[in-house]
Formats: sequence, structure tokens, C-alpha cells
Amino acid sequence: MAVEKLYEMLKKTQEPKGYFFNKDRERVFEMLKALQANKERYGYMCCPCRLAANDRERDKDIICPCIYREPDVEEYGSCYCNLYVSEAWNEEKIPHEYVPERRPPERMPF
Repeated sequence: MAVEKLYEMLKKTQEPKGYFFNKDRERVFEMLKALQANKERYGYMCCPCRLAANDRERDKDIICPCIYREPDVEEYGSCYCNLYVSEAWNEEKIPHEYVPERRPPERMPF
């Protein structure tokens, strides 16, 4: 799937839920390309900002949108990798703070 098509599809499904793409379109397209690469590599679109185990069951928490997105955006206005953000984050109405990793160490593949 072309990156532009993936962008439009996700934008249409995620914005009504209150999740917006980062206004840095270049970063967004880099992330979407990495998600597509992970889909080709693993068979599912796992977060490119995290190490995957190449085991869908073990990685289910980091399949995009990951289970950490909601609490990250709620608390920081952005998910861990800055792909999905709140409207306030994009409009710079809230600080762009570092989003700490929520994934527990026991979920990591090392």
C-alpha cells in the first residue's frame, strides 16, 4: 500500500477518535514507511520505535496503534513515537514533553 493511501486511511479512522497525526508530515511519512516495513518483515504493523519479538502474540501490545497510545496522548499529548498527537499538541497549546516508555521490561524481546 502506498504511504499516501495508508496516511489517508488512518487519518480518516483515527481523527474521529481524537488522535491526529503529528503536524510534521515528513516525520509522519517516515513513521508510516517504517510501519509498512514492519508489516512486510513481521506480518503486522508494530511500532517502529520499539523492538519487536517477531511473535504476534508477544508483540500485540505494540501493534500500531499500540495500547500505550491512549494513556500517552492523554498524559503528554503525544504517543511515544510522536506519530499520534492531540489537537492541542499540534497547535502547541501544551508543552512537547518527552514521553517515557510505558512498555514493561518483561514485554521486551531481550
